[in-house]
Amino acid sequence: EKLCVEEKAGVSDTVASLEENQICTTPGEKRFRNSSTQKLHQHNHTGEKPYSCGQCEKTFKDSSSLKSHQLIHSGEKPYSCGQCEKRFKDYSGLKRHQLIHSSEKPYTCGQCEKRFKDYSGLKRHQLIHSGEKPYTCGQCEKRFKDSSGLKRHQLIHSCEKPYSCGQCEKRFKDYSGLKRHQLIHSSEKPYSCGQCEKRFKDYSGLKRHQLIHSGEKPYTCGQCEKRFKDSSGLKRHQLIHSGEKPYSCSQCEKRFKDSSGLKRHQLIHSSEKPYSCGQCEKRFKGSYGLKSHQRIHTGEKPYSCGQCEKRFKGSSGLKSHQRIHTGEKPYSCGQCEKRFKDSSGLKSHQQNHTGEKPYSCGQCEKRFKDSSGLKSHQQIHTGEKPYSCGQCEKTFKDSSSLKSHQLIHSGEKPYSCGQCEKRFKGSPGLKSHQRIHSGEKPYSCGQCEKRFKDSSGLKSHQQNHSGEK
Repeated sequence: EKLCVEEKAGVSDTVASLEENQICTTPGEKRFRNSSTQKLHQHNHTGEKPYSCGQCEKTFKDSSSLKSHQLIHSGEKPYSCGQCEKRFKDYSGLKRHQLIHSSEKPYTCGQCEKRFKDYSGLKRHQLIHSGEKPYTCGQCEKRFKDSSGLKRHQLIHSCEKPYSCGQCEKRFKDYSGLKRHQLIHSSEKPYSCGQCEKRFKDYSGLKRHQLIHSGEKPYTCGQCEKRFKDSSGLKRHQLIHSGEKPYSCSQCEKRFKDSSGLKRHQLIHSSEKPYSCGQCEKRFKGSYGLKSHQRIHTGEKPYSCGQCEKRFKGSSGLKSHQRIHTGEKPYSCGQCEKRFKDSSGLKSHQQNHTGEKPYSCGQCEKRFKDSSGLKSHQQIHTGEKPYSCGQCEKTFKDSSSLKSHQLIHSGEKPYSCGQCEKRFKGSPGLKSHQRIHSGEKPYSCGQCEKRFKDSSGLKSHQQNHSGEK
């Protein structure tokens, strides 16, 4: 009996010792089930990373992290999905993927009831409500909501691009960027919209598309209350208020509001056009240019105006069109305060002040203010008329001439005067008419300074000076 008591006392002492050893000694006294879990936790405080990769010398806090990392070198993906046979490096990646098939979203936000497939997605979302950015860059003090955002940002300072494509050797800062790029080579689009069956290369592309059907704009600007479909659109917009242009070109020091603007600009220096059309082999600098071009072949016009149901190939065309209804002219000239519906109209106008004509024809050296003017001119040399009318087979040099012609068949007059409701087939006719109301005469004769409402009146007048008939 004495021995039994002593044994019990010994067991109690051992349990007490284990319990004491398995309490973290830092403030908070976090408790652990066993000593190995406690040791792993203590590495958070010490910063110790005792496990190193034999191939790249990267170090890790625990053996499981090391094993996950080593799969990058081996390319091994031991976990496969039973429904689509897609393979994954780790079990957690497989579990996240399987939620795509089940459409289950078990995690709910307590503030807005939005649902998520995994806990990490919920945590990232909750930072929108709190505005918390707990992760700070040690070099520029910029703050981030999550560690992945911080890591991606830190690669800007290091210029490191550790992930390379096996087919074209293009390099990327993160694995997700590499994966998105590899879909260019495979043409795989695994994500499909349940409402219109349009397919996408990545889940984020699908999510952005689905907002077209729902019309939802959950992101609001705190300064002007304008709403946006995604956070990237909101961030780009907010730079209008701040005027910040954090991205600069290393070759000409021109600055940009976002990385996509910088990338598009850098292609000017490289002349690289990595995106090619599968139907006519025309090449483009960016994926957006390729998509817009492909709609010429398909005839697809996915963007429609809510007021007149006119359809457009791209969102920029729709936005520009909608300003006809609203009368909005957000772009103003700094020299004469004339206002324009779009930036291209402003740029074209500004060249009236500067006289600049940066585009020259390679055959006759005639110079033009913009690339569209040059392209239209070059067809004089080639005789090319690629745009044909589907009703009478008449061909045209450019799409605007074709559109003007097609109004003959339809009889449509979509442009109306706001003062007298007279209607016109094209915007030039409307503009010329509006000068009757305004009395504006923007065309002046260089010899006698007489002014005219339109260019045809000026040309007719100039023949009086030249004697030409």
